[in-house]
Amino acid sequence: MEKRDYYEVLGLDKSDGPDEIKRAYRKMAMKYHPDRNPGDAEAEESFKEATEAYEVLKNAEKKNRYDQFGHAGLGQGQAGGFGGGGGFEGFDLSDALRAFMRDFGGRGGGGGMGGFEDLFGGGRRAGQVDNRGRDLQIRLKLTLEEIASGTKKKIKVKRLTTCKECSGHGSAPGSSRNSCPQCKGHGQVRRVSRSIFGQMVNVTTCNVCHGAGQIITTPCPVCHGEGRLRESAMINVDIPAGVAEGNYIPLDGQGDAGVRGGPEGDLIVVIEEKDHDHFTRQGNNIVCQMPISFIVAAIGGTIQVPGLESELSLDIPAGTQSGKVFKLKGKGIAHLRHRGHGDELVQVQVWTPRKLNSEEKKLFKSLSNSESFVPPKSSRSFFSRLRDTLGV
Repeated sequence: MEKRDYYEVLGLDKSDGPDEIKRAYRKMAMKYHPDRNPGDAEAEESFKEATEAYEVLKNAEKKNRYDQFGHAGLGQGQAGGFGGGGGFEGFDLSDALRAFMRDFGGRGGGGGMGGFEDLFGGGRRAGQVDNRGRDLQIRLKLTLEEIASGTKKKIKVKRLTTCKECSGHGSAPGSSRNSCPQCKGHGQVRRVSRSIFGQMVNVTTCNVCHGAGQIITTPCPVCHGEGRLRESAMINVDIPAGVAEGNYIPLDGQGDAGVRGGPEGDLIVVIEEKDHDHFTRQGNNIVCQMPISFIVAAIGGTIQVPGLESELSLDIPAGTQSGKVFKLKGKGIAHLRHRGHGDELVQVQVWTPRKLNSEEKKLFKSLSNSESFVPPKSSRSFFSRLRDTLGV
């Protein structure tokens, strides 16, 4: 099915700025969110479509490409499912939910802000304590070589873990816990007040037991009643090929342990790219510049260029001009969501020697009068071709 225009999807004009884009998307997302429309396939598709549009239009670079070239300008195979790629091949509901949670709160966004019930005004009552552990975030730097083929990493994380001595309850083994005398074990205190507008009930977290409902009489000697200990852990992370800067991988249950036996938070691994000695990245393509001599540029030859796995051979045809770009197909970075790789783009620069001996100078001087070594006369067509060659 043909994609709809992203501005039409969100009801926007091209002149609308970031604030208008964010407001328009939030309105659409709240309307069609699956939590509000359980089992409604049409609402789910609208939610995914709105999120896809938002992911493009909120990003200045992608928005500019989209404004110029439409959907074709976004390319394919970027890491939409890991929180921020370029294209949206296979953009599914989990991608949309993660994108929504990232910018507007929720468990999957790594901010420890609770679930969607908070955003939609339901779920927990005022004053109720969320004993879920805190989400943690760690940044992981990867080389282009690791990104190109995927890799496995071990990362060290400092997090709160459940105390084994007391199993997270905070009490010394064998000791008793008493019901809180203030909240009678409920963890909340209800206060009723009357005014000219009628009776009002205010529910707050109990300030004596801090919402636990029980009082620890003898604290655990290991965790001192906290029920949790800060420890270091080594965690294995599988990095798929093709991830990009800013993508993130959520690891469920690898964050801080919950309070008093509550569920664990998540660990959000955010991807960063290390600078490379030879390459810059453009989507799934890699780009490098290679110097070549006058001789190779004039008569042709084969040169060796760096690759992500090993050196590669590149044939230079006779008469190659400085700035010419050659494509080594399939030698770039693997696509995240489908088979195949990007390309390696090699831009050659003709190198001018800085020191010549007398014999070399004599040789060049003798060649300077040759018709083959006389550059073409300047003209509009000449400068046009030169601009095309240099990409300016």
